[in-house]
Amino acid sequence: MSGSVEETPTYVPIEVVGRRLSLAITTLRQWVKTGVIPSDTYIKVGQTYRFNLPAVVHALSSAEDAPKSVVEIALDEDM
Repeated sequence: MSGSVEETPTYVPIEVVGRRLSLAITTLRQWVKTGVIPSDTYIKVGQTYRFNLPAVVHALSSAEDAPKSVVEIALDEDM
């Protein structure tokens, strides 16, 4: 087969995002509710959220109101 396979984004639970960004789950939930974390960076199935971690990091790094310490933590761990 010579066709290219599109990569499907991996979605992780909110606990993984919290550990990666050193944030409390309550903070992340508040950011989802207020739009700091854009709706195109996660999916919701029932009462459960799953996040595309690279998309969340990118959204926060380009958001003017995101705390710089969070962005620095996320970007440092990428290296």
